[in-house]
Amino acid sequence: MSPSRVLVLNSGSSSVKYQLLDMRDGSRLATGLVERIGEQTSRLKHTCATGGGTREQNGPIADHEAALKAVAEELARDGLGLDSPELAAIGHRVVHGGMFFTEPTVIDDAVLTEIERLVPVAPLHNPANLTGIRTARALRPDLPQVAVFDTAFHTTMPEAAARYAIDPKIADRYRIRRYGFHGTSHAYVSRETARLLGKAPEEVNVIVLHLGNGASASAVRGGRCVDTSMGLTPLEGLVMGTRSGDLDPAVIFHLARVGGMSMDEIDTLLNKGSGLFGLCGDNDMREIRRRIDEGDEQAKLAFDIYIHRLKKYIGAYCAVLGRVDAVAFTAGVGENAAPVREAAVAGLEGLGLAVDPEANAVRADGPRLISPADARVAVAVVPTDEELEIAEQTYALVGSKPGSNHGGAGE
Repeated sequence: MSPSRVLVLNSGSSSVKYQLLDMRDGSRLATGLVERIGEQTSRLKHTCATGGGTREQNGPIADHEAALKAVAEELARDGLGLDSPELAAIGHRVVHGGMFFTEPTVIDDAVLTEIERLVPVAPLHNPANLTGIRTARALRPDLPQVAVFDTAFHTTMPEAAARYAIDPKIADRYRIRRYGFHGTSHAYVSRETARLLGKAPEEVNVIVLHLGNGASASAVRGGRCVDTSMGLTPLEGLVMGTRSGDLDPAVIFHLARVGGMSMDEIDTLLNKGSGLFGLCGDNDMREIRRRIDEGDEQAKLAFDIYIHRLKKYIGAYCAVLGRVDAVAFTAGVGENAAPVREAAVAGLEGLGLAVDPEANAVRADGPRLISPADARVAVAVVPTDEELEIAEQTYALVGSKPGSNHGGAGE
């Protein structure tokens, strides 16, 4: 029997999330998180789904190499080690693939070089992704390793949607265009939404709203992305937990010239000190709703700004798509915050959008419709599963193209 397991790694700047899946049925054999890498208070939380339970270790983990070695040891304790002959590949989430990588790609030195070239447009993400890849390759140099890119799903956008209105020569020289992110989630959720409607993805137009601490919207026509809210970086678009989203670019000039702020200070402000957190001091939607219930006006204003931006994108993507079959809410806020879903479509009855209050209030694990039975446009809650999407793309590539070194398309 050929190997059927895929280890999915999502390496952040100070964390590693991982899942081991059996691709025969998509089941999770183990999951875990290493956080606060490089600190004295590092923590590894590991759960074995096959009977090993949950284990936790606390103490300093110096770097990503040490983190992945610790993960390998935990997996080995459950008989699921990296040396297992049942392990087919390791799939890595890579945030930015530019226009070069349009598909999942088997990693070799040339691929690593290209991912590194994209660091200037993804300085917070690609370096951490690279560290995870290099460490995993060192631990299992004989095993296929696959990069699955957040940006790949959005490379189908037409030039009219992907281009900014600046000098094309300058844009091309510095790779400035709308790339989009959360692509694995948008791909998975748009496909699952079609399945929920009993149709093929090619038959359905979907607006996907990925609402977590990071948030993005996409317009998906017949299974292909035609527009998305994030741009050159994950800063553009919706109001997020700590990011501003859309902003007049002149605000940056104003803060530099009048406010005397440095570029680094402005970068930190817009990425880490804005959004819901900047508006009211909280980026947890549950806490914001609690404060609103207690009459907190600042929390209410933050919520209203969040919803206003979200509603604008829903309306814009209705115009982009022309015909909308469904609006799908996903990710932490989208899946769990009924008030957000209700407020986002309130007043959009003219576009065929409405939620059934009782259906919207129900909490459930699987995909479900929350619109009235006679609604012209379905409104759905579809839990995302980025790890399964990464694992499926990895396994499909390794299974269908053994020995392949390149799944991208040239610029």
